[in-house]
Amino acid sequence: MSNDDHHYMQRALQLAALGLGRTSPNPVVGAVIVKNGIIVGEGYHQKAGTPHAEIHALRQAGEQARGADIYVTLEPCSHYGRTPPCVNALIEAGIKRVVAAVLDPNPLVAGQGIEILNNAGIETKVGVLEEPARRLNEAFFKFITTNRPFVALKTAITLDGKIATRKGNSRWITSPEARRYVHQLRNRYDAIMAGIGTVLADDPMLNTRLDDPTARDPVRIIVDGQLDLPLDSQIANTSRKQTTLVYTSRNADRGREKALKQKGLEVIRIDGTQNNLDLSQVMDDLGKRGMISVLVEGGAGLNASLLEQKLVDKLYWFIAPKIIGGSQAPGPVGGSGAASMDEAILLHDIQQQQIGDDLLIEAYTRW
Repeated sequence: MSNDDHHYMQRALQLAALGLGRTSPNPVVGAVIVKNGIIVGEGYHQKAGTPHAEIHALRQAGEQARGADIYVTLEPCSHYGRTPPCVNALIEAGIKRVVAAVLDPNPLVAGQGIEILNNAGIETKVGVLEEPARRLNEAFFKFITTNRPFVALKTAITLDGKIATRKGNSRWITSPEARRYVHQLRNRYDAIMAGIGTVLADDPMLNTRLDDPTARDPVRIIVDGQLDLPLDSQIANTSRKQTTLVYTSRNADRGREKALKQKGLEVIRIDGTQNNLDLSQVMDDLGKRGMISVLVEGGAGLNASLLEQKLVDKLYWFIAPKIIGGSQAPGPVGGSGAASMDEAILLHDIQQQQIGDDLLIEAYTRW
């Protein structure tokens, strides 16, 4: 690829990232229009139902779009949804060349946008910075092909593998810098999931706390098989301003359900026992609601259930340079666990970085 193509697509990816957490169930997309080596239009998809990235860029470019190149992080759409097809607008604007990072992952439409552009005499090129573009839209790629959200599990452990002391104290394992990073993740994911054990132990808010006027809170998802969520908890008391879904067993107490609903929470009953809910049904329901990404901040029990049910796509694993010790101090994954090493869950595509004093390991599961 040319250096120019790389440069302009990098800018398009930066623009696309501005939409993270805001466009569901749509992907994040950035677009840059270039004429005679000068950027004349830029745009990104800001919210589902609003103009796509290409349209914002075309509006900014105006007549300068005629004969120009456009760099877009995802193949331009060719179908009518809540907005008209972008390929039509590109053709009408007189765009000369379209460079796309990656094809649309939807198997029903992949490649159709490029084909329409080619048939209209527009030069096309696909695959510039394809891997970063896929990574940026990893949640959308999972959602559009499975109708389920992308699930990322975040945990923080000490150097000796503990998530709390033997008395249950866990504040704070990680540094302020690492905790800020987690709030940035919350700002990007559609929903945040926790188990009732975490809620009872910590009485968390599960919101986004950033010095950023554009920050927003994710939808809260509480896995609570017996509806033990306290009515005076921070979550219950803030559920009218931060959407909260509680997934419980089919035989959970009806009186508790009514009381929680009166506080503004939504209660959804699913299959499974009170201590072992069918979490795949949670993912199916979230997919139907148009949520494409979930950040899990649970304890050992929820982490184990999600891993055992093969529902985790990615891990954010913080390791703090502290040693707690104690055979009774809990680790990050409970359950029965593997009986032998060949049953261990294998991870791939490992990345690591230091945040504050802590080490963050990002990795993907391979089911």
